[in-house]
Amino acid sequence: MTENYEKIMQDFSDKYLNTCVDNNNIDLSLYEKYGVKKGLRDKNGKGVLSGITNISLIVASEDKDGRSVPCDGQLYYRGYNIFDLVNGFKADDRFGFEETAFLLIFGKLPTYTELEDFKKVLGENRNLPTNFVRDVIMKAPSEDIMNSLTKSILTLASYDDNVSDISLSNVLRQSLMLISVFPMLAVYGYHAYNHYEKDQSFYIHRPLANLSPAENILRMLRPDMKYSHLEAKVLDYALVLHMEHGGGNNSTFTTRVVTSAGSDTYSVIAAALSSLKGPKHGGANIKVVQMMQDIKDNVSDLKDEAEVKEYLRKILKKGAFDRRGLIYGMGHAVYSISDPRAKVFKGFVEKLAIDKHLEDEFNLYSMVERLAPEVISEECAIYKGVSANVDFYSGFVYSMLGIPMELFTPIFAMARIVGWCAHRMEELINVDKIIRPAYKSIMVPKVYSSIKDRSTPKLKDNMKDTLMISKNDESC
Repeated sequence: MTENYEKIMQDFSDKYLNTCVDNNNIDLSLYEKYGVKKGLRDKNGKGVLSGITNISLIVASEDKDGRSVPCDGQLYYRGYNIFDLVNGFKADDRFGFEETAFLLIFGKLPTYTELEDFKKVLGENRNLPTNFVRDVIMKAPSEDIMNSLTKSILTLASYDDNVSDISLSNVLRQSLMLISVFPMLAVYGYHAYNHYEKDQSFYIHRPLANLSPAENILRMLRPDMKYSHLEAKVLDYALVLHMEHGGGNNSTFTTRVVTSAGSDTYSVIAAALSSLKGPKHGGANIKVVQMMQDIKDNVSDLKDEAEVKEYLRKILKKGAFDRRGLIYGMGHAVYSISDPRAKVFKGFVEKLAIDKHLEDEFNLYSMVERLAPEVISEECAIYKGVSANVDFYSGFVYSMLGIPMELFTPIFAMARIVGWCAHRMEELINVDKIIRPAYKSIMVPKVYSSIKDRSTPKLKDNMKDTLMISKNDESC
């Protein structure tokens, strides 16, 4: 019966797919004619201004003599340069997740007492409802941990008596709880998949209230619950660097859009997760790891720069790897000369590589980081510089930490949920209007005909040239 159903559905889809495509094609020249920016970005990749935020700032260019000139990328959290924040954690040899989360959500650096109170609240929230792991996470496990995570978030809404209350105090409570349990939901989701789908041993380690999120992630993930201080610190820095990146990224904009509709916190975060899981957004580090493995499999001498460079050229020309013509981990929608997150991260990556005796692997990454922009500039007409982004090294770090590829994007989510919650609060505090963009319709009215007379649709004589619809027409 199942096979017959699948065949019926496949045959129907195959039969009518072209009908769907033919009736949805839009002449690309119309985008320019009507001034519509595809992907809400202009020809130079600059995003359409759609809001105001005081949470973070991305700097990729500077004004010189009245013109915009690319510069080394800078990232600020609530006015503080990311280099200064990370160097502060490094100088004191402490973890930075909680302090950075406090900064992004409350808009100020915490005092010692405030930070300790915040850590205590996050620690106390590292609990799931009774039997939640058994009844929700272990049921229908999936290789796609992002889907598992989304399912868990939506189900948690059923346990909240004030799920639909969007008062600021309640949204703040919900946000802090979700930030706290995200690592549990993701790691437990992976263990359920690893056991039921891959027939591996199953174990659930509970997080400890006195540990940092990075320490608890490694503790929950590993069978022996052991990790080194360096491993936890590098993962902590990765979380800090992925925590927030302006309001213009896809998942944060999704957070703003769904928040503006008055939806509850669980639905908002589930929508953001659905955005982040897209390979064009949160899955880039996976492609980097896969690409680097492909290079190792096909380049005979990994220390020969000329051979590596030619293979990168082959990848760019769609002759190798996934044949999409992309050197993954290179370039960014905003940054051109450098991604500050990658620059901050690289030093810690090198320390971890030395600790893991993977210097040769690190040297290969460094070589590709240097050669790829050369190949791209030689082969492509580009409007700005190209440099390594944070995803170029993050997948390598996760691999060195023994984190399975299925958890790469969920770890991104464990960090970015802080930024999402900060933007949700900012939207609720400042904007009381649903986000409703406009689309230019190119539809032409047709004459309705009965089913026995249908062949080619007939256009209304007085509507053949222009679609006359009032600009004031509004739908819900």
